[in-house]
Parts: sequence; structure tokens; C-alpha cells
Amino acid sequence: MASQILSCFLLIGFVCSTYAQGRGFVGLPDSTDDNLIAVDEATKETLRSALTTVFLPIVYIVVFAVGLPTNAMAIWVFLFRTKKKHPASIYMANLALSDLLFVIWTPLKIAYHLNGNNWIYGEGLCKVLVGFFYGNMYGSILFIACLSVQRYWVVVHPLSHQRKNNTVAIAVCLSVWAIICLSTTPLFLYDQTAMLKDPNITTCHDVNIIKDLRDPFKSVKIPYFYFTLMAGLCLLIPLVVIVLAYILLLKTLGNAIADGESGKNRRKAVVLIATVLVTFLVCFIPSNVMLVIHYSLLKDGMTNNGYGFYITTLCLSSLNSCLDPFIYYFVSEEFRAHVKNTLLCRSSRTVERMRVSFNSMKYSKKSKSYVSESGDTQSSTC
Repeated sequence: MASQILSCFLLIGFVCSTYAQGRGFVGLPDSTDDNLIAVDEATKETLRSALTTVFLPIVYIVVFAVGLPTNAMAIWVFLFRTKKKHPASIYMANLALSDLLFVIWTPLKIAYHLNGNNWIYGEGLCKVLVGFFYGNMYGSILFIACLSVQRYWVVVHPLSHQRKNNTVAIAVCLSVWAIICLSTTPLFLYDQTAMLKDPNITTCHDVNIIKDLRDPFKSVKIPYFYFTLMAGLCLLIPLVVIVLAYILLLKTLGNAIADGESGKNRRKAVVLIATVLVTFLVCFIPSNVMLVIHYSLLKDGMTNNGYGFYITTLCLSSLNSCLDPFIYYFVSEEFRAHVKNTLLCRSSRTVERMRVSFNSMKYSKKSKSYVSESGDTQSSTC
């Protein structure tokens, strides 16, 4: 279902992008005013097109409307409703936090596109928005990789020491956050905004300023090296790790997934890894591949005729922020139960009392209700 939804967004974006092709948003210093940037007609048309002023804000509105409450609830459940912490919940809580930190900034992105791609919040906030965008992208990839490895580890070593595993999970998460902070630093080293002469707008992370057409590489070398390196370190390597973990997990399970309760629990692990793997492949591979292609073309001074498709895939990657909570919900029975109890305003004490009460009763097929040992009949509904 998740992959079908993402495919629909990608298809719609591709159709829109066919009407927004042209040079990859390249700007040159204006001959009359060095503070202004001149762009070609194709760029002007794209900045005014339905792709950037209608489709992109719609996607980000969906991301905000769905991602904010679901990720906030996920963090609440992991922190306050899950009594027995385990590595999987630690990784998922950090993944939800990464998604939430991006989602809270999307209103600025929505306002930017609805305002005709005119950024009015200054260079500093633009850099912050870009930093959180890519920080969430690469952070999500790393946390998903950690979650996949952890699932494999649980199946192979089901009796491993819980406290030690939690300590390792916390250390790994802190390391991932350190990587995120360090990896987004280069995004603050060059200007992300550009004041255009025509149309009279200021773009944010859209127009690449080329100061010398004879040597375009000098103007884009930082983003070129950055996105190429990140595609290798934070996309390719985690992807290999996830695929290996998935293959080894399937090999380890063998025929066990069809037998008994143990097989049921292990089958859930397989479903989780398969689901996050599909989301990973659909959300992140297209955008990272297009990032490398885009800046490779820019450094050589070549025209990027697929720029509309590039920004569509980049926007598509943000959908991961509103899909992760549904992965937790549909795959994790424990998370699903905690969400249900939270929505019904049941306290942890009430839930525990209900559990003990039902465990002390026997189910009567005749009356289709739970009967206590004393003979009193109680309804199975709350």
C-alpha cells in the first residue's frame, strides 16, 4: 500500500515535470547589479509552473498534516507508554524524532511554494530548513539500517542480554545523531538563497548561482562533493547493510516462519524489514540518484532537462516522514495496542488492571463472554 501511494505521487510529479523541463535552475550575476541573479526563460516558467506552486505544496501539506500528529504520538508511546524498552523501540523512537524535527519546519516550505517560490525569511532560516531536510533524509536511512540489523540480531540471538543491547542501541543512536550534525555542516558553508531580477523573488535552495560559465565547477564544487559523498556513505553503504541483513535473516529463518508462535514472531520481523525496505527504496534512491546527476551536470556546465523530475523525487523523499508511524502501527502489535489505549485515554494503570482482570477470567463459548471463577459474568468489551 505504501509503495502504491508513493508511486502515485511520483507519477503525478513526473507528469507535472514534463511541463517544467529546462536548465537546472542556473542563475548568473546580473550585469547591472551584482546583488541580483538573472535566470533563463525555462527557469522562469518552472518557477511559475503548477509543479512548484501547486503540486509541491500539496505534498508538503500532506506530510505536515499526517506526519506531525503521527510522529508526535509515536514518540509519546515510545517514551511514556512502553514500559519495557528494547532496542527496536529505541531505534524507532529516534526515527520518529528525526521525522518530527523535519515535519515542524515544513510550514515554511509550504508558504515558500504557495508564495510563488519567494523566500521571505532570510538566508539563515533557509539554511536551517535545508539542513533539517537533508538531516532527516540521511538520518532516516541510518536509523532504518540500524533497525534492520537489530531485527536480524534478535532472530539470531534471541537470548542476548536485554540491558546490554539497550546500551548498545543508545550508543548507536547517539553516534547517528553526531553523524547527522556533522554531515549537514557543509550545507551552511555556501549561500542557499538567490535574489532574482525577473521574476522578482528570492529562491531558497532552488537556483544554483554560477559566477563563471567558463568554470562552473568552482561555483558548485561544495554541493557536488557533498551530495556525491553522502550518496555513497549514507545511501549506498546503508542500502548494502539492509539488503545483507534481509538476506541473512531469510536464510536464518528457513522454514521456521511457518511453525508455531516462534514462527509468528519471526514472520513479523520479516514483514517489518520488507516494509521499511520498500519505503527506503521508493523514497530515497530516486532523490539521491537525481541529486548526484543534477550536480554532475552542473559542474560540467550541461543542461539538466529533467530538473522537474529531480525536484519531484526530492519532494517525494519527504513522504517517508509521514509513512514511518504507519509502519510501526501495522507491524508492531505492541505499538498498535499502546496507540489504541492512548486514543481511548486509558492510563497505564488502567491497562494493567484490565490485563490482570482478563487473565483471571475464563471465556465461555455458550454466553460468549468472560466469566470469573466465582461465576460472575463480565463483558469482554471495555
